[in-house]
This record gives sequence, C-alpha cells and structure tokens, in this order.
Amino acid sequence: MFAVIETGGKQYKVQYGDVIYVEKLDAEENSTVDFPVVAVFGEGEPKVGAPYVEGASVTGKVVKNGKGKKITVFTYKPKKNSKRKMGHRQPYTKIQIEAVKA
Repeated sequence: MFAVIETGGKQYKVQYGDVIYVEKLDAEENSTVDFPVVAVFGEGEPKVGAPYVEGASVTGKVVKNGKGKKITVFTYKPKKNSKRKMGHRQPYTKIQIEAVKA
C-alpha cells in the first residue's frame, strides 16, 4: 500500500520504509511528524480526498535536518557591465516513513 502526501507545497508518493527529503520542517531530530494524505492506493479501490482523505495518515520520523549542496546563481545584464555571483544552499529535512494508515 502506498499513499500520496503533501508537504512544503509539493506532493510525494510514499510507502512504509521510504526515506524522503522534504522542505525544511520545524521539527527536532528523532521526533515524529504526521502528514496529510491526498490519496491512498493499495487494498481495494483507491481513495482520493478532496482535498485530503479523512481518517488516513502517514507518520514519519525526522532523521536529520541539513542543507543541500551549494549551487551557483549568476545574474547579469548584457551591455550594462552589471553582474552578480551568489551561492545558495537549500535547507531540507530527511524523513523516514514509519506508518501508512488508511
């Protein structure tokens, strides 16, 4: 059985044991987090919520909070001698899925 959850403005397809990287959450390491379920597939007919499936939940454990690899952002305006080079590291939360309840 797998479910589609929503967090950080994105949707993720998850099942028991998956490890996902999501937008940074305000949660400490080794704490549990519940996610709203958009759809559940598996046993019998699929259930799709409007917007969420009632009675369904996905529980995950926060493995770590961190930052991704650095990317380079370079902006310029042609013929104006204007340019700027910046770096960015996107924060993330690593989650291990512990339970999918329909």
